[in-house]
Amino acid sequence: MTSSFSLFADLKARLQTGDAAIAVVGLGYVGLPLSMSVCEAGFGVTGFELDETRVARINAGEQVLSYFPEDRISNAVGTGRYQATSDTARIADQDVVLVCVPTPLSDDGTPDTSIILAAVEGFAPHLKPGALVVIESTVWPGVTREKVQPLLEATKKKVGQDVFLAFSPEREDPGNATFHTNNIPKVVGADDPHSLDLVKTFYEAIIEKVVPVNSSATAEAVKLFENSFRTVNIALVNEAKYLCNELGIDVFELIDAAATKPFGFMPFYPGPGIGGACIPVSPVFLSWRAREVGVPLPMVEHAIRSNAEMPGRVAQRVAEASGGNLDGKKVLVLGISYKKDIEDARLSPAFDIVARMEAAGAHCDYHDPYFAEHALNDANSGYKRPSVAITAEAVAGYDAVLVVTDHSDVDYALIATHARAIVDTRNIFTKLGIGPCDKISAG
Repeated sequence: MTSSFSLFADLKARLQTGDAAIAVVGLGYVGLPLSMSVCEAGFGVTGFELDETRVARINAGEQVLSYFPEDRISNAVGTGRYQATSDTARIADQDVVLVCVPTPLSDDGTPDTSIILAAVEGFAPHLKPGALVVIESTVWPGVTREKVQPLLEATKKKVGQDVFLAFSPEREDPGNATFHTNNIPKVVGADDPHSLDLVKTFYEAIIEKVVPVNSSATAEAVKLFENSFRTVNIALVNEAKYLCNELGIDVFELIDAAATKPFGFMPFYPGPGIGGACIPVSPVFLSWRAREVGVPLPMVEHAIRSNAEMPGRVAQRVAEASGGNLDGKKVLVLGISYKKDIEDARLSPAFDIVARMEAAGAHCDYHDPYFAEHALNDANSGYKRPSVAITAEAVAGYDAVLVVTDHSDVDYALIATHARAIVDTRNIFTKLGIGPCDKISAG
């Protein structure tokens, strides 16, 4: 029988030489960039994805993500070291398994770890002795040890001896041209020394700086704390925006002036609400876990509630700009992505804002260069609306234009000229030097 130290030493040696086979489970906004970086570091990579259409597109070398260099995936496939598959049994050939599947909120607003646990339960019987499993999906502190480890050990493989287990929170920022997978410091944590050594060795071959912590729970909490910090500050600055509106103060000028202080202040900017798969989710995971252990986080919970109110406040601003109410009004929404210049609409505030405006009697259309068509206030019906072309005639036909996402490829000058009223939640018109004028108001 192979000893646990031999399994550890063998995998560590192959990680150091680049001979280890790497699996990435889930090829979405986290798993696909990570798998590319691993391949580009010289490892052989097999990406596991349930969506057969996505598998075929990746294996054909298609771009898939708009912010990727056009040839990034085709180059990886062309090396012969990269392929995608939906065959979970092929996990048996892998030395390291990186789990990058969604961990959303359930319908009742509590953390839903069912997808990640189902993924682990599915591949656990196929794990080879000595394999390292790394969870990258966002979870509450304790999931790796309390939920994932028992699933691995149910297959008669002892964690820390027969297989190894660690957690490393993803920090991907889609579309960020400055910070990307390779240069964002990588936090890693594990509950036994061999697992921690292996996960640190692996990521050091790919990422410029690796930051080890002393447990998987600490690493899990890092991601939640980072995004809870952002949530609290976003709530603060959005609340300040409405105070500034009443006081006749430009909140963006206020923030920029405060940011000149070289210490003790970090600028956050107001917007239409929070979106994406991280900021709306991580604080809920943290506050849920805090209540479970009897230590509530009232500041985080207030920030969650405050941010949830933003779509309603934005809808009210559009009503005011449209003459006082939305009944029978036509509104053009600019941008449905949750952030600029990417095709990611996960939990975008645009959908909640549209739902509220249409509940008040408005009809909404949208323009977004990243979505030729998309559901707005009727996602469950399967009905998708087309993106409206920006023309002088089209813009003039709406009672109000609402900027939710400030994509770069939009003719804001044309909109400023022909719109009847504009609600700008991103301050894009001021940034571009368009205005000020009476038709443009803050969101």
